Amino acid sequence: MNHDLKLVIAQINPIVGALQDNAESALAIMENMEKSGKDLLVFPEMFIPGYPPQDLILEKHFVLENQKMVDKLAAASGEMLTLIGAIHYDGIDTYNGVAVLQHGKLVQWVNKSLLPTYDVFDEWRYFKPDRDNKPVSITFRNGETLRLGIHVCEDLWDENIDYKICDILGDMGVDLFVNLSASPFVTNKYVERSRLILNKIKKYNKPYVYVNLVGGQDQLVFDGMSMVANHKAEWVHICPQFKEGICEVTLPASSATGPSVRLPDIPNEEQVFRGLVLGVHDYFSKTGHTKAVLGLSGGIDSAVTAAIAVDALGAENVLGIAMPSKYSSEHSVKDAELLARNLGINYLNVPISTIFNGFQDTYSQILGEPISGLPEENLQARIRGNILMSFSNKDGSLLLTTGNKTEIALGYCTLYGDMSGGLAVISDIGKRMVYSLANYYNHINHSDVIPQNTITKEPSAELRENQVDPFDYEVVGPLVNAIIEEHSDLSTLISEGWDEDLVKDLLHKVRMNEYKRQQMPPGIRVSSKAFGIGRRMPIVNHYRQDK
Repeated sequence: MNHDLKLVIAQINPIVGALQDNAESALAIMENMEKSGKDLLVFPEMFIPGYPPQDLILEKHFVLENQKMVDKLAAASGEMLTLIGAIHYDGIDTYNGVAVLQHGKLVQWVNKSLLPTYDVFDEWRYFKPDRDNKPVSITFRNGETLRLGIHVCEDLWDENIDYKICDILGDMGVDLFVNLSASPFVTNKYVERSRLILNKIKKYNKPYVYVNLVGGQDQLVFDGMSMVANHKAEWVHICPQFKEGICEVTLPASSATGPSVRLPDIPNEEQVFRGLVLGVHDYFSKTGHTKAVLGLSGGIDSAVTAAIAVDALGAENVLGIAMPSKYSSEHSVKDAELLARNLGINYLNVPISTIFNGFQDTYSQILGEPISGLPEENLQARIRGNILMSFSNKDGSLLLTTGNKTEIALGYCTLYGDMSGGLAVISDIGKRMVYSLANYYNHINHSDVIPQNTITKEPSAELRENQVDPFDYEVVGPLVNAIIEEHSDLSTLISEGWDEDLVKDLLHKVRMNEYKRQQMPPGIRVSSKAFGIGRRMPIVNHYRQDK
């Protein structure tokens, strides 16, 4: 590069299926940046249809409408080069494509080479991979012609794949690498992305532009953190995490030196909390909901869920309901009320004793005695679930489920009770992280918004006398993470020093409670392996490690 490149990163938040709105958003940015004399504007992967559009791609009319939007943007393009992600349909096959737009026309398509089919990804179901990509030569408004190595998301993640499109492009000779991504958030994933990018730069001594999607889509959150580095593998610009933005960046000529920035070191708690807040906010805004309701037990899980909801939706849009029974401790009700007051949310106290006694009277008339044991405990949870769903129906509020990943993994939850709801906010964070988030929230608010008694007291469902949770979460938390996220097996865990009987018990519980998890509301993914679309285990499953 002989001249500075005036670059624009459109790190913005599309909506899946909103083809017209996404295109209009892109058009407005294109027009503004063209007027300001920019050279290159880059949008994220699959920006026009939103990502992931899933089986919408199988609807031909959707694909064709997506192409009409690309044609509209192409006609509006000027001297500035625009790269935007969309579905490319060539009349036979569909591709995950990048439309290259300039001078009022679609210059060409560049298609994704590596199609991920693991965890939350299923791109082989929809797309054909392109194995014929070449550098794209473009003359910019300053008269300079550059060869661009355009590639898409997974094309960067090629360390363990034989076909390496970045190397193919680099060996052909490029002046600038450009990657359009829709890379979902996982804690610290931005660090791994940055490592891969720097490795490419160091190999070819060429600058690199990485543009990532931001926003929530169903169970996924996209964290942005688009990055630009020069040919010396120095960061020129890093966009913020979890925030939309139009980032205007000057990429210096190859012979020039300019100021560099550092890759931020973001604490895990901050990443997880902000990711969940964005996930909740976008789930509500994109589904047309504004208000949330949740049960407040006085415990840590509902407290952290309520705090996330307040930051995502505003305190005025959150209703917390305490539903004490004869087994509820006085401090639990007080903790719930104090939390609601500290957060500034609406609060109701709806005792369930009268309803519970009515059920027991009915059982006594039919069975000769009231129900007891586990049925009695679950009855209380289901009464509470019905109350919460009634309030949800009353004004169209969305019920937030408050169970954490450790408990859900082990089946320590009640179908149609505490699992009722429309969004399982903290279902992908373990119990230990829940405590960390509570302390983090108090820290950033410089106050014990979440009461200290909620944080320090022994956790309990309070469904029978003197009940406490049957797990030492400091022990079972890491084990559950190892089983679910790391796929650790029995022999591995025993060799690492874990108690054999405990491991067998947890493996059994995880396997036996799959039927519950497949009936739970969608959760927000923040880990490498979340319950939901990224984990597909059979309910009928006779394979056992725990014999």
